[in-house]
Amino acid sequence: MKKPVKYRPFRYILMAFALLAAVLVILIISRKSGNAVENKSKITTAKSSAYNDAWDPGPGSSSRVVKEARDMPVYGHWRNFTTKDGLPSDKAYTVRIVGNLVYAGTHDGLAVYENGKWTTYTTKDGLAHNGVLSVDYSEFTGDIWIGTFGGLNRLSAGKFETFNQFNSGLPNDLVYNVCCYGRDVWVATGGGAGHYDTQTRQWEIFTELNAPMHEPWTYAISGGGGKVWIAAWGGGMIEYNLQTKHFRDYTDPDGFMEIDLQPDDGIIHDITTATSWANGIVWVSTYFGMSSYDGKNWKGYFKEDSGLASNFINFVRAKGPVVFVCSDNGLSTFNGETWVTYKKNDNDGNGKALITNGKSVTEYPLSPSIAHNFIIGVDAKDDVLWVATSKGVSRGELLR
Repeated sequence: MKKPVKYRPFRYILMAFALLAAVLVILIISRKSGNAVENKSKITTAKSSAYNDAWDPGPGSSSRVVKEARDMPVYGHWRNFTTKDGLPSDKAYTVRIVGNLVYAGTHDGLAVYENGKWTTYTTKDGLAHNGVLSVDYSEFTGDIWIGTFGGLNRLSAGKFETFNQFNSGLPNDLVYNVCCYGRDVWVATGGGAGHYDTQTRQWEIFTELNAPMHEPWTYAISGGGGKVWIAAWGGGMIEYNLQTKHFRDYTDPDGFMEIDLQPDDGIIHDITTATSWANGIVWVSTYFGMSSYDGKNWKGYFKEDSGLASNFINFVRAKGPVVFVCSDNGLSTFNGETWVTYKKNDNDGNGKALITNGKSVTEYPLSPSIAHNFIIGVDAKDDVLWVATSKGVSRGELLR
């Protein structure tokens, strides 16, 4: 049965409104798309301008990029080292500059760079294990300390001495990180933190039994300001006062795993990977971002609101006012105001440096770039920066 004629005008009115709404939606979408294309064009033009005008890839002056970075050091003229250049493995875990020597810990041995040449040390030479995770230098004794997958080594007068669970008080043979502070040596291991007095030759072990740890797995350790700073996996950061012998733990106040509910209320996450102290500030890296603590105030940093390359951070090392941040997607450096991030291109050996000042980001090309974006170790001295990556070791020079 047909509907009465009197309802047809109302039906047509509804159809007209529906058609008008559809037209408006299409117009809005088209306008937004046009704006997006226009904005994209502006970004591309800006990038092209930076590539053409603002960077000198050769050995000459790079004053424009240095000016853009303000007081931040910027490194370029990168040189990359792999097994073809004498490294025992392309997979590098750590790098440490000691005088005129560079120590690189790799998956297949300890490599030492001197006068343009690499020399490799393995278990055949006395190394506890070929997998070298950490290297540090004791200014007090002049010895090199080496953390490996299978114990701790002291390299003194050209000879290796091995510490393990069977012949010493080492907490665990898996030594993630070693730190020389004063006359003492501190280690972060898979079985707790350890303290070795080089004069008394006595060990102390810190685990969940005698320290505020959730479990004995410690990932990194550093010293500074009369304190030792322990990155306790799943337990945040632990502060040990060398004078009072007291511990204090810092954990994420909101307790959320993947978000920072209250910004700058404390350490951003309990899954900590490294600590480093310099200029009165301790820096703490996590797999969810980075934190800084000056003894009173906390500050959190994320890739979403800073120049940080990635929130997944493997290691940090602070040198004076600058912190060097090793992530799974590039190397970032920061002095509290300006960020400089180094990234390699996916398809070639070139890359870019991203300079972030507030909300302003300027991109400069690097040719060549760092060896790989997955970075695990870093060290800087004078005018040189060394970086340990999963595809080799990189050396950069300070631009002026």
